[in-house]
Amino acid sequence: MKIILASVYPYAFMLLYLIIPFDDYMRVLPNILLGILAVTFPFIVTKQDFKKLSRIPFLLFAFLFVYLLINTLFTDRWDEDFKIIKKVFVVISLVLLYIPIQDFQKIHKAIIFSSLAAILFSLTNLIILSITSGNFELGNSPMVIEALLVDRLYLGLLAVASILVSGQSIPRKYHPHNNYNLANIIVNILFILIIGSKLAIALLILLAIVRQFYGKRRVVKVIAAMSLSILVALFVFSLEKKHEGSNIQNFSALHKFVNSTMTWELRSEAWHCSHQIIEAEGLITTGFGFENTKEKLIDCYNESIKDAVKREEFISERYNTHNQFFDLYIGYGIVSVLLFLGFLLLVFWKSRKDYYSVAFLLSLIFYCLVENLFHRQIGVYYMGLFLILLLIKNTEIQNNNPKTELK
Repeated sequence: MKIILASVYPYAFMLLYLIIPFDDYMRVLPNILLGILAVTFPFIVTKQDFKKLSRIPFLLFAFLFVYLLINTLFTDRWDEDFKIIKKVFVVISLVLLYIPIQDFQKIHKAIIFSSLAAILFSLTNLIILSITSGNFELGNSPMVIEALLVDRLYLGLLAVASILVSGQSIPRKYHPHNNYNLANIIVNILFILIIGSKLAIALLILLAIVRQFYGKRRVVKVIAAMSLSILVALFVFSLEKKHEGSNIQNFSALHKFVNSTMTWELRSEAWHCSHQIIEAEGLITTGFGFENTKEKLIDCYNESIKDAVKREEFISERYNTHNQFFDLYIGYGIVSVLLFLGFLLLVFWKSRKDYYSVAFLLSLIFYCLVENLFHRQIGVYYMGLFLILLLIKNTEIQNNNPKTELK
């Protein structure tokens, strides 16, 4: 029985991450699979499996959860914040549940196939909408936003993860699978450009520059990468301007819809109010809780947003801080954000010599700066994914890619 469970277990985990992009269509299934994995885990895990876990960083993240839990209980905020605290525990659970799996091949395949499935679904929707409407749009357009399987931010994150996984899977010596990995990298880069995910584009440029610090002739590579990155950024910016100019006549009709997709405007307003709260409160010790943080933001939106329609949208949608660091600091005080920062710094220090580990960490930090990953189920599962890749040792990949190590 144990042998059967051990053979099925990795595929259950693979299926879990395959269906995450389809969160809006099958919200319950990931939780069912997580429950099955949790029940099976005690029967197949061994003491040897725990040695693969990077213990100190993991314990530091676990301390963050314990602190949030104790803080919630002592400040009597259990009813309001239980949903978020539970999601933090899910992240820890995902890391632990992966340790019986012997390698990263299953999780890598899940990332690649789920990304390709999301791309296929989104492009099919885009083609159908184009045929129906009689015109074709790309980038930051209502048609693209409507066609996407999930939020553009999370599709961009998944595409970047798929690119990194494929790059990490390419060994130094020739292998027939190299062609598939290269094709996957190209497909995901093209998709990021099609949907106009500026965050994903900026992250890829950053990762390309960081990559030049690993291997030989670093100075020349860094200069070349930065020059190329500037040219790419200018090209993308010019395309966006051209697209905006060609659609200026439709602005009035699409004003309401487009405003709802202007995530940068949303974030800048949320960050402004978060900063206002931090300035007004000074040093925050125990925090106000995640839900009470939203209430404080709503008060700020009500006072600072002059446009009545925009103000009503921000208040009715109860927009959060859209920054994981702000959310922890305002919600649970200085200790919580120091624990989280300490965790990130420790992971960086332990993995600084391996490019792909640093790239996964930078991707996580980058998205934590623009999103509260703990507030959404899809965000929690993707944070768990990155922590799996960062906290569980995988010497096989490192041995296959010595050129990605910092000497």
